[in-house]
Amino acid sequence: MTMHEHFTFAISLSVLDHLGRNLYRSFTTVLGEAISNSWDADANNVWIYIDRQKNSFFIKDDGDGMNAADFRDKFLKIGYSKRKRGETTSSRGRPYIGRKGIGKLALLSCSDRIMVVSKVKDGDYIGGCIDNAGLDKAITDDLVPSEYPLEDYDLSVFGELSENHEKGTIIWFENAKEGIRNRPEYLRKIIALYFRFSLVDKSFSIYLNDVKVTLDDLDDLAANTQFLWTINEIEDPYVAEKLAKLREPKFREREKALKMDGGVKGFIASVKKPRDLKINNTDERVGVDLFVNGRLRERDILKHIPTDRLAVSYLYGQVHFDGLDDDDKDRFTSSREGIVAEDPKYKTFLEKLKIILFGIIEDWDEWRIENRQEGDAENKRITKKERASRSLYNAISEEYAIEDEGQKENREKVEQWVANLSDDAVFNFGSYADCFVSENLVRKYIQEKKIPLSREAHGEFKKWWDREKSFKEAGQISINIRRDADKLSYLSMDDLANLVDKLQDGDRKACLANDAREYKPVRDAVMHTALLTDDAKDRLSTVFANIKARVKSLLSG
Repeated sequence: MTMHEHFTFAISLSVLDHLGRNLYRSFTTVLGEAISNSWDADANNVWIYIDRQKNSFFIKDDGDGMNAADFRDKFLKIGYSKRKRGETTSSRGRPYIGRKGIGKLALLSCSDRIMVVSKVKDGDYIGGCIDNAGLDKAITDDLVPSEYPLEDYDLSVFGELSENHEKGTIIWFENAKEGIRNRPEYLRKIIALYFRFSLVDKSFSIYLNDVKVTLDDLDDLAANTQFLWTINEIEDPYVAEKLAKLREPKFREREKALKMDGGVKGFIASVKKPRDLKINNTDERVGVDLFVNGRLRERDILKHIPTDRLAVSYLYGQVHFDGLDDDDKDRFTSSREGIVAEDPKYKTFLEKLKIILFGIIEDWDEWRIENRQEGDAENKRITKKERASRSLYNAISEEYAIEDEGQKENREKVEQWVANLSDDAVFNFGSYADCFVSENLVRKYIQEKKIPLSREAHGEFKKWWDREKSFKEAGQISINIRRDADKLSYLSMDDLANLVDKLQDGDRKACLANDAREYKPVRDAVMHTALLTDDAKDRLSTVFANIKARVKSLLSG
């Protein structure tokens, strides 16, 4: 092995340990830190190579790279920050993602051994190897940094990755501590979701095992996305290309509530079913995430807005608020994966986002109902009865859908018929349920009180019994149709009402019999599945409200 310059950490080893070498254990976090470093170094490309069997991986970029002074004074100086020197953008004008310079702890502690090599253009490789077992012992023995030099690097470990590599950095991670459990297709989607640089900036590309991460890695999520809301006209290629079909009619701009210094923009979308948010059949779900200067800062931001509304389990998206990254104040937690909860600006942002969220929840319920799907049962926009009736109609109408692709014209025609029947069906279903419950309760009341049938009631029973007998003979049916064979089952509300609450001669007070008489013609139309006029619907609703009140009074004694 060729001997090279030896480097040491530019910080007390005990302080290094206290800063949190163990804060960064998720593989996603490590990838994020490496990709962010490559972005800050003006790289055009980042290559990630994963060997799950060996539990190792490489990350390579073609950024500006480091010379010996950079490696010693910047990379190995935990806490080094370009911003403290007044630098906010790279030489190519990219906003720096790194802030405090402790994020590299994710890289330096996630594996048993980490080997880093880097070179500037026309320069030679410099670097070293960190053996975390040895570093742990050095910390335990309370060694000073000069007493713990990094091990020498071995360029042969990098193989072909170092060939034709004009400038940039390569890092090898041996035996990842958490293990590389995720399959490449999962990681590709994670990168596409959380590391937007490769999708937003055409000058920056990320490759996983030599396959470029693109918007196509989000195709299944886009295919299962149903509704879309944007905040302040975000320019996002995923929204523009993959969700373009949703811009009309299920698209709405929501921006007034999020007018804040620093600019807030983003998008929130909903999927068809909550399971569509799962990433490659794992337990991890896509959520509404907060980004600051292009970097993921808070996963699932909606967890900070308490609500049990159903719609939230369908939502995902990205909200960008660069104003949280003020140079005069650090709002990020020590893990760099969250925002300090009590920060006033962050709390104001959450309050405004809450207004946006509840507007979206209302839209979601309305649009789901329009699409003949289940909405939010807790939403009081429509009554429980109407919601239940609509749900029943949706379930029934699905059974009449024409699935044959060759019958497109007929299928579309039937779908339109079903859509046109929707509102009438909701009213009629509810009205039938009202009639069914009220009439059977009155029958139970008559049986309980042992009220005898009148001569008129006997005549009405005989008429319907004879008609049913005739129909059964014509249909060659020998089974019993009505479960309760008593005479009451042949009587409708107007007949039943005359037995329990009939207007006496000379009495002018209102009674159930009068209401039932007015109710009968519209009730019969409902029972015959007729479509009602608006006037008939109004009359039926008004009269039945009276009937329901009188039946409740009757039952309560």
